[in-house]
Amino acid sequence: MALVLGSIQSSTSNTPIADELTGADACFSCLGVSAAGRDAADYEPITSTYTLAAAHVVAAGNPDLTFVYVSGEGTDSTEQGRSAWARVKGRTENALLAMDMHPYSFRPPMDPAHPRRDVEHALVPRDVRLTSWLYPVIRRVAPRYVTSTEQVGRAMLATTRLHGADPHVLRTTQINRLAA
Repeated sequence: MALVLGSIQSSTSNTPIADELTGADACFSCLGVSAAGRDAADYEPITSTYTLAAAHVVAAGNPDLTFVYVSGEGTDSTEQGRSAWARVKGRTENALLAMDMHPYSFRPPMDPAHPRRDVEHALVPRDVRLTSWLYPVIRRVAPRYVTSTEQVGRAMLATTRLHGADPHVLRTTQINRLAA
C-alpha cells in the first residue's frame, strides 16, 4: 500500500488517521505551496510541519517504509542560506533523513513553462517569466538538466525498489535515470 500526500488547502478535521496510515510500504509527500507572496507563518506549516507529522505517523514502527519528499532545486540543507523557503525545505529534508525509514528527497527544478496554478502571475518572479521560453530549448539541447512531472512520478515509484540505497537526495539527472 502506498500513500500520496497532495496539496492541502485547509484542514477542518482533527480526526486521527494513524490507523489508516499504518502498514504503508511507501509515502509520497507532495505537500507544499509556493513561497511567493507568503510569509513564514503561512509557508512553513504546509511545507514542513504537515510533512513531518505525516512522516512520523507512517514511519512509526516501520523502518522499511520508503518516504519520498518533493523538495526542490535550491533547497539549503545547511539551513544557513539567505532564502527562507530554502532553509525550511532544508530543515525538513534533514529531519526526514534522520528518521528510521528509507527517506528520499527529490530536488527537481521548477518548470517555468508550466507555472503552478496556485500562484498568481504577478507573484511569479520576473526573471522566471522572462526566461520561461528557454525551458523547451534546454529540454532539447541539454535534456539531463530538466525533468517532467511524469518523470518525477515514475522516479518516485522506482524509489520503492531501492530499499534505502544511496543517494537519498536526488537531483534532475538522478531523477531522470531512476525514471527510465
